[in-house]
Amino acid sequence: MTKLTESAIEDFAIERLQALGFEYVHGSEIAPDSESAERARWEDVLLAGRLEKALQRINPERSLPELQAALKEVERLHSPDLLASNEAFHRLLTEGVSVSHQEEGDERGELVWLVDFNDIDNNEFLVVNQFTVIENNVNKRPDLVLFVNGMPLVVIELKNAADEIATIKSAFKQLDTYKQTISSLFTYNALLVISDGLEAKAGSLSAGLSRFMAWKTADGLTEASSLVSQLETLIQGMLTPTTLLDLIRHFTVYETSKKEDLKTGLISISTVKKIAAYHQYYAVNAAVASTLRAADSAVSIDPVAYGVPSVKDQPRGDRKAGVVWHTQGSGKSLSMVFYTGKVVQVLDNPTVLVITDRNDLDDQLFDTFAACKQLLRQEPRQAENREQLKDLLRVASGGVIFTTIQKFQPEEGNVYEELSSRSNIVVVADEAHRTQYGFAAKTVDEKDEQGNVIGKKTVYGFAKYLRDALPQATYLGFTGTPIEKTDVNTPAVFGNYVDIYDIAQAVEDGATVRIFYESRLAKVQLSAEGKTLVKELDDKLEQDELTETPSHSTKSAKAKWTQLEALIGSEKRISNIANDVVSHFEARQQVFDGKAMIVAMSRRIAAELYEAIISLRPDWHSDDLAKGAIKVVMTASSSDGPMMAKHHTSKDQRRKLADRMKDPQDELKLVIVRDMWLTGFDAPCMHTLYIDKPMKGHNLMQAIARVNRVYKDKPGGLVVDYLGIASDLKEALSFYSDAGGKGDPTLAQEQAVALMLEKLEVVSQMFAGTEGKGFPYEEYFTADTAQKLSLILAAEEHILGLEDGKKRYINEVTALSQAFAIAVPHEQAMDVKDEVAFFQAVKARLAKFDSTGGGRTDEEIETTIRQVIDQALV
Repeated sequence: MTKLTESAIEDFAIERLQALGFEYVHGSEIAPDSESAERARWEDVLLAGRLEKALQRINPERSLPELQAALKEVERLHSPDLLASNEAFHRLLTEGVSVSHQEEGDERGELVWLVDFNDIDNNEFLVVNQFTVIENNVNKRPDLVLFVNGMPLVVIELKNAADEIATIKSAFKQLDTYKQTISSLFTYNALLVISDGLEAKAGSLSAGLSRFMAWKTADGLTEASSLVSQLETLIQGMLTPTTLLDLIRHFTVYETSKKEDLKTGLISISTVKKIAAYHQYYAVNAAVASTLRAADSAVSIDPVAYGVPSVKDQPRGDRKAGVVWHTQGSGKSLSMVFYTGKVVQVLDNPTVLVITDRNDLDDQLFDTFAACKQLLRQEPRQAENREQLKDLLRVASGGVIFTTIQKFQPEEGNVYEELSSRSNIVVVADEAHRTQYGFAAKTVDEKDEQGNVIGKKTVYGFAKYLRDALPQATYLGFTGTPIEKTDVNTPAVFGNYVDIYDIAQAVEDGATVRIFYESRLAKVQLSAEGKTLVKELDDKLEQDELTETPSHSTKSAKAKWTQLEALIGSEKRISNIANDVVSHFEARQQVFDGKAMIVAMSRRIAAELYEAIISLRPDWHSDDLAKGAIKVVMTASSSDGPMMAKHHTSKDQRRKLADRMKDPQDELKLVIVRDMWLTGFDAPCMHTLYIDKPMKGHNLMQAIARVNRVYKDKPGGLVVDYLGIASDLKEALSFYSDAGGKGDPTLAQEQAVALMLEKLEVVSQMFAGTEGKGFPYEEYFTADTAQKLSLILAAEEHILGLEDGKKRYINEVTALSQAFAIAVPHEQAMDVKDEVAFFQAVKARLAKFDSTGGGRTDEEIETTIRQVIDQALV
């Protein structure tokens, strides 16, 4: 019988790579001690001879001294900061190596290219197995290294699928060890791959295990069969030479961020390397192709079929590039960066105008683009006012410009002046479904400078004013929620779908986590009058009007809003909400380390809720922006009164609060908002959203997505409903499903409770045994400390005595802990808290030592789920 081994998996990968055009050489054949050596020393990781030949082939117009100078530039790329060296190399790889030469007495600069991005066949692709590197007397041998023109761009670590100990987690740890011990190899790294032959994931040099992702399709059109190994799909889809070089050039960013320590004033700069996931890669390429079609370039496109209208049905030159619908939390902002970086090159330096409909969204998206300026090859600009916007658009070409759509409102009349008739302008709209992007006219109150109504006037959707200003521009929309069937504006402005990545796919891929829903209406009862008003207000107002008495609402709507705000914000109800939030949040924090957000109906309610909460927990309060466990995020003026005015924050202050909220180690754990941070704000460690505000449609879908971000082993996010939004969630699901989306936006918390009880039963049965060989763990709950310690050791022995006991037990208790973390503080979860604590204590004992007898297991490395502590053992 042929046994499946790591060597066999290695051979399989090599065969697949050879079929893609990779040459194969065993590491020993090119080692320094071989007759055909291609390395002078064991620490040499570049195949210098191959690189030199490639430079000559790719750059025939450059002289030999210029090519040698470029080679030396690549060879001396080493610094104590591995990621900094890697970024420096990436610049040389994607932008060329700058060299100089004398011409007629003048020194001239030229570029030497390391890779031919225009002619893939002009490059050399090589796979080497067992590539030994010795650095500082440490000998390591990665399984597979993929070289392009002699440069080690991909490292693949393989494990045996038939070995229960050899997992992709251990492959990840192996790569981490390599980065510490043979770091020079990773100076030139573009991509890391880990696999056990069946499961396979890829990530960047700086990515944690949770950010390594599978590549689910070999052709970008259909998802691979579950009967095909992920390794084969990843090789066929991601490592084909064309895709690999495209990923390196257009889909890799080094995202920099500045963080100020508010206590010391010191500013630190951190960098994270990010590579597009498969859904981002194919969607962006489809969007670029559709942009070329819309701009009258001869490019065909066939996006994934979802049974909904697609851009492939649209004519060339229609200026409608389409809509990319990628569910919230799946990297939409970064997809917009990748798109802009690529379209800037393929359209020969167009002007890209990025539009949002809110100032805070404009700031957040601008920050993302600014952090990735190397890919854009230019500094993005943010228009502060209409006049600056006009100046930025009155250029011949180039520029990445950010603005809010409101700046296209004409100061007088209903025609916006033409700013440019150029056709090389691309307008990219974030959340393209919103009503203000339409063309339709409506009548609103006309007011004087004092705010008094003096008559009526007709205004149009901003799409009309955009077309007035930029009549020949091409329009592309990005959205995290689908286009409703009744929405005629979005297709009219942007066209049909380019690509869809729905909730079901995002959760399955690990791009987002599930969202669970818990109703706590019974805890903070709303009167019958209040429930009626909520329903009437929902029916009366558009989703974007559910805010503090919008100026364009009818008098009756304003009156209903005022009545409802008074009922929701009554002193007794605010007190009830405060008590419930504190007890609920503290219970969750005991088992699930993270943060939470409260959404209030008005700024007044937000401010009073803050006072009610800090009266219960005074130590949570601080007047210092850099301190305190709770903050209100809003703007206010002195005319709002002292209670609200003290919570006013400037743009810079909100950025500092955002940094605190995103930092898992910061003491800020709870924020109260009204409208801010409900879209575009990413704090992956946030696990709970408390909603006490009427919300519906897209706004509701975007708000609940604040808790769907991936963070360590976070099992899911929880939306807590204090106002009765269940019907609005169902309505949101209805239009989501009608649009072709798969997967529920939220799951009832009861489903997590049911799973918890199921896993509890599974774990309990592992102690039940047969024929009297069970373990009576119930004795633990009445035992003293000494007996408890003995029982944990005895329980460990019992589990180790079962067939495959340790692995099964750790897996099942991990699943139990995740379901328990979502279920808390449900009554049934609290009833079994002691049992969960015992099972976790036994798991902790089993997991403290790996198979070699020392160190923590992979399962324990990245966790956000806290073990339920038995106080008797503290």
